[in-house]
Amino acid sequence: MRQHHHSQHALRPTLAGLALAFGCAHASAQASPTLSRLMEEALRNHPEIQAAAREREAAVKRVPPAGALDDPMFEAGIVNLPFPDASLRREDMTMKMLGLSQRLPWPGKRGLREELASREAEVIEFGYYETVNRVLRDVRTAYVDLSLVLETARVVERNRFALEQFLKTAEARYAVGQASQSDVLKAQTQLSRMVEELIRLDRDRPSMQADLERAIARPMRDDEVVPQPLAVREVALDLAALRQRAERSRPQVLGLQSAIERAQKTIALARADYYPDFDVKLSWGQRDRMPDGIRRDDMVSLTLAINLPIWRERKLDSRLAEALAMRDQAAEMLRAQVNELAARLRQQTALVEQSVRSARLYETAILPQARLAVEAALIAYQSNRVDFLTLLDSQMALFNYEIARVQAAASFQKALAEIDLLTGESSPQPRAGRNEGGRQ
Repeated sequence: MRQHHHSQHALRPTLAGLALAFGCAHASAQASPTLSRLMEEALRNHPEIQAAAREREAAVKRVPPAGALDDPMFEAGIVNLPFPDASLRREDMTMKMLGLSQRLPWPGKRGLREELASREAEVIEFGYYETVNRVLRDVRTAYVDLSLVLETARVVERNRFALEQFLKTAEARYAVGQASQSDVLKAQTQLSRMVEELIRLDRDRPSMQADLERAIARPMRDDEVVPQPLAVREVALDLAALRQRAERSRPQVLGLQSAIERAQKTIALARADYYPDFDVKLSWGQRDRMPDGIRRDDMVSLTLAINLPIWRERKLDSRLAEALAMRDQAAEMLRAQVNELAARLRQQTALVEQSVRSARLYETAILPQARLAVEAALIAYQSNRVDFLTLLDSQMALFNYEIARVQAAASFQKALAEIDLLTGESSPQPRAGRNEGGRQ
């Protein structure tokens, strides 16, 4: 599944590089300046991104020490000192000793430990990129939700203005006996409904703004964000290509692939532990002169010791079994993640296509026809050819269609943000064939 191996040293872009990569993402191609600014700000300041970056730095720093030798041991002392007559000159074997010892692992163990730490750093590296993508998705989704509230409020305001005009018309006709009081009451009722809807939207806006503040990790002024009107555009979606891109570029998938490689190194190291390590010791012993003044020679000792890995069943076999189980777990998690990606991509691509069709239908057919229906109903009402309820129904139908179009556009934008998360589209690490297939 994994075509190319990328070490963690090749995956260390700057914040400017991250912003550039996000700006090149397909779904962000038409992002408003406000949204682009908020996403760049989140990349620089979001605490989860900063925490993941610090964790990544720490993991990289753990790689060189993992393959280093243990510190050598220095010894100093007196050996073979007679007791209780503590004399340094009486016994020939009494000496003052200095020693230096070093543990040497079985050949290959140090390399395996460093490779294991490297794979662990790579897993954390991909976790960092997944955090970046998730935060960007959250910013985009919260921005769309706030835009939906504001755009809906604009639609309600337009509808309220139209109803106010209808109310004035009904009141004028009622004053001259050409309309009934019920027409006036019906217009007032619908107008009150619009006022209630505006109150609900005013209540929802702080919640949506709070979600956006959480996504960018700072408080915002009420007038700081003026989202652009929600829009849709034609996109070509190739589900098979998107799945391939997700398996090739989604940091979460790549992290699980690295976790399998990490488990393989753990297995190899567990098997290497069946072989002993070596302790090499070199010591020098200085002996004092004999009681009669004759000089004694100094002595040098060189020893080699090995540990005996005899506790196979209770220690080594269990460690190897644990490593094998962790590898199988990572493989199953990868398989589950690939299946989940396929299902979610199918769901989101279907949502994108449905939203585009719905929005286009509203824009090209339903809304123009509904506006014409309102104009025709108003003319007919003024000439007493239809009742006031018909006019109100046509206006409320137009209102509902406009709301539905805005909601379709919001669903489109949020589905694109989700697809970019699933495919790793905002991920800054280099990937072969990144622009092949998928969404053009």
